[in-house]
Order: sequence, then C-alpha cells, then structure tokens
Amino acid sequence: MNFSILNKNIQEFITQNTGVSISKLALQKNPFPEVDWIAVLNQIEARTKAKDKLSTWFSTENIIYPSKVSVEQTSSEKTAEYKASLISGKSLIDLTGGFGVDDYYFSKKFKLVAHCEINEDLSNIVKHNFEQLKVANCDFYAADSANILDKSEIKWDWIYIDPSRRNDAKGKVFMLKDCLPNVPESLDFYFEKSNSILIKTAPLLDISAGLSELKFVKNIHIIALENEVKELLFEIHNQYKGSITLKTANILKDKIETFDFVLDDEMNFMPYELPKKYIYEPNSAIMKSGGFDEVSSIFKIGKLHKHSHLYTSNELIDFPGRAFEIEKVIPYNKNDMKTELVNEQANITTRNFPETVENIRKKWKIKNGGNKYCFFTTDKNDNKIVLICRKII
Repeated sequence: MNFSILNKNIQEFITQNTGVSISKLALQKNPFPEVDWIAVLNQIEARTKAKDKLSTWFSTENIIYPSKVSVEQTSSEKTAEYKASLISGKSLIDLTGGFGVDDYYFSKKFKLVAHCEINEDLSNIVKHNFEQLKVANCDFYAADSANILDKSEIKWDWIYIDPSRRNDAKGKVFMLKDCLPNVPESLDFYFEKSNSILIKTAPLLDISAGLSELKFVKNIHIIALENEVKELLFEIHNQYKGSITLKTANILKDKIETFDFVLDDEMNFMPYELPKKYIYEPNSAIMKSGGFDEVSSIFKIGKLHKHSHLYTSNELIDFPGRAFEIEKVIPYNKNDMKTELVNEQANITTRNFPETVENIRKKWKIKNGGNKYCFFTTDKNDNKIVLICRKII
C-alpha cells in the first residue's frame, strides 16, 4: 500500500470530494502526480460507501480504505457491535481479518485480539487504521492464519472465522466445505487451540446444511439489519451435546427485535385461525429461522394457514415484525376486486398465493404506495383472500 495517500492535501481532496461522481472526477487531470489517480479515486469511492455503513471510520481522520468492493462486503458497524455483544473473554483470534470491522468491536470485549489477514497490503491498512482509531490491544499477522494458529502457544478463548466462498464453487449449493478456510475439515485442529468457535456465514447458507457439516453447535444466530438478513453465526463449543437454540435479531434504528427458540423442541400447537382484528408479519430473521410454529406457540396467536406465515389475534401484541389492523377481508374474485381495489393505490404483499405482486398490480391496475396495505394470501380453508389493512408498526 502506498501510504503517500495520507498526504494532507490529498486527504483534504478526498474529504471534499466524498459523494462526488467518480465518472466525473475520472475526467479531471490528476492534481497529485506523485500518486496514482486511480488510487485517489478509489479512496473517494470507498469512503462514500463507508459514510452510512462505517460511520466511525468515516468520521476519523487519515483512514485508508481498501477497494469499494471490500467496503461493500465487510460487516456493518451495527452488526459487528451486536456480534461482539454475544461473546466475551480474554483472547480472540480472527482467522479471516479482512478490513477489521468485527475485530474493532471484539477489541472492546477482549483483552487481546489477533487479526490474521493473508493479504499483506490489507493487513497493513487495518494496522494503520487501528492506530487512528486508538485501538491498542490488537496484534496483526500478515500470513496464512492456519500457520499462525499452529505456531501459537495461546489457548484462545474464541476463534472467529468468516470463510469466503471459493471462486470455483459458483453455481453450486452453498456449503461450508466450498469455502476458504474449509471449516468442517479443520474443526478438530481448531479445537486444539480453542474450545469456542464463532463462524460467520452468508445469509444464503441453508441452516440445516450448515448443521450437517458442523458438530457441537450450541447456538445459531440470525442477524438482520433493517429487516434484511445479513449474516448467520454458528456458535460452537467443544464437546457440547445439548439442544440447539436459534436466536434471531432484527437491528432497527431505535430497537433490536429478538426471538429465540429451541430447535426440535416440542411446541404446543396453536390451531389455524380465520383472520381476526390484527395481522402480523414476522421479520426477515424469523422467516430465515423457519420457526413458524414456534412463533404461533410462544406468542399464543393463531396462524392463517400452514404455509402462509401470517398470524392473527383480537388483542394487539408486541410482535417482532410488522403489525396491521385488518379493515376488511375480501375473497379473491373479480367482483370484490373491482369494488375494492381496481385503480386504487396500495402496498401489496403476497404470502402463499399463486400470483406475483407484479401480476396482481398489472391485472387490477393497482398503483404502488399509499397508506393501504393488502395481503394476498390463503386462509385455513384454502380460500384465496385479500386482507385490506392499515399499518400499526
């Protein structure tokens, strides 16, 4: 990494042009001939990407950014902070350090954090940035993390791994064995160095597939940010034999919605119900968990249909997701649709329904937006219905 990018004038230029179109800037003559113009433009573009996602980095002087793609792929500060709240101890080694956002927050919970990154340039960037961020309890290793771990004489409290998918695995079903490092293959080696492992995976990993490849899983964390699932975490403890708990979290601006349940635990089955006064739609973390019967049982609310994943009650409850008051329930037919929704404006959601939102809008000339929310779904009697609602939460 060329650290001449830290020149005061260059840094001022990067700050002043954050948010400016890169294609426009690229047409200008390089005002800093001693530095590659592409490198300067990359800093501007990456810093622009970091504004909302990495506000601590954005607001700190003399930060060096990797590529825009690296910034896009790194954890956000909000998910990293939440992740760090799940574990604690004296020492943690991160085998896939990357841009170091997770390690910044781990450093607040652990006395010692080791950041391993095989890309020497990226390792040096993170080391420099942590000096700017006043992080003093992190060691940096620019080498293969397996070799670093093998030579380490520390019994680490935690090993953290964020495996990346191999390029030759594109198009295949996403499995951990198709990633680097190959965690399933290396688990026994890892347990020689630590009794606790936290594995971060992309949200598209099937939970049952992850469980089939791993052992000693105690908790699975599903983390969503503003109702978009960002990552799965498999929490593993050596020789753990108990039940597995799924813990969901949806991080919102003013709160965190949580919902936990024990996998394969016997549930008190709640009967399917026709729509009552209120309807509830679970957040995306719960949807990813697959705990649909558990939602019904724990909150003691009826479910519209086995496959609809919408819930209903006569009394309003505090629910981890969206809540609506039902104003009208109509059967899905030509006459009722003409009377209620043709040429109207509404927000449309489909759940267990044979038509897409796009087809419904086109077919009935329904404009997007407004204060009306319509759920096109199937009730417990297998009838196609439309719930016309107003949003509460």
